[in-house]
Amino acid sequence: MYDVIISGGGPAGLNAALYAARSGLSCLVLEKMFAGGQMATTSSLENYIGFPDGIDAVTLAMQMEQQAKGAGAEIRYDEIISVELQDEIKKITTKKETFEAKTIILCMGASPRQLGADGEDRLRARGVSYCATCDGALYKGKTVAVVGGGDTALEDALFLAKYCKKVYLIHRRDAFRGTHTLAEKVKALENVELVMSHVVTEIKGEARVSALTVENRKNGSTHQILLDGIFIAVGTVPNTDLVKEQLPLDDQGYVVTDDAMQTALPGVFAAGDLRQKLLRQVITAASDGAVAAFSALRYLSEH
Repeated sequence: MYDVIISGGGPAGLNAALYAARSGLSCLVLEKMFAGGQMATTSSLENYIGFPDGIDAVTLAMQMEQQAKGAGAEIRYDEIISVELQDEIKKITTKKETFEAKTIILCMGASPRQLGADGEDRLRARGVSYCATCDGALYKGKTVAVVGGGDTALEDALFLAKYCKKVYLIHRRDAFRGTHTLAEKVKALENVELVMSHVVTEIKGEARVSALTVENRKNGSTHQILLDGIFIAVGTVPNTDLVKEQLPLDDQGYVVTDDAMQTALPGVFAAGDLRQKLLRQVITAASDGAVAAFSALRYLSEH
């Protein structure tokens, strides 16, 4: 029996573990993949306070994990297949065993959203990627496209421009949603071409991606772009399948909480990207984790 179980080892989960362990709570983190979660699939973080020159995201994730372990948190790498949240004692079943806890902090994060273009599923992992830092080095000297207009798409374009001969940045609007600083850096790169007010309607190729069909949203005209790969960065989908029948979600599928990270069920908290919130960044996920751990501690002291 644990005081708190944390489902997910991203910045929200690891910071929750740090705060919980430092408060004297017995704490278990369950993560199905690797430390850092979605954060560890990006490259350099330039907007995490305290690192004026940026920091490698994987390095930061490993440091977070080390710090949480050092405080006394237990971290296991195992996939959760079901959770039971309704009762006073929460049950979490993984592929290997079942755990019990007095409280649970949900930190499952979110996954990349699919574009929905023809050919996307067929050519996934054959030129269609959702992680520039995972696959970018495979396209050294080649031509690729990034689709999206937020910070992730801009960061992906900057990262890929270091390796690729040509990077097309395709965005459905006239202006980027990402930060001004990132947008200006992208615009200054000679090997990045902006394709604004366009959407990808088809991804073409036999064994691998060879071209895209893009449509001009203003006049409906279409044309092809010949390339070797496409990196899709059009947002995320919350990983809430485990809890969608047990907790209220908003219309986009994110868990609804109050400012204390408390969900509708007593002893059940949520933090990070799976939670309904204004801004999804590493810094805000870490903040959520700290608040959730404090709220779990308060809940345990009151019960």
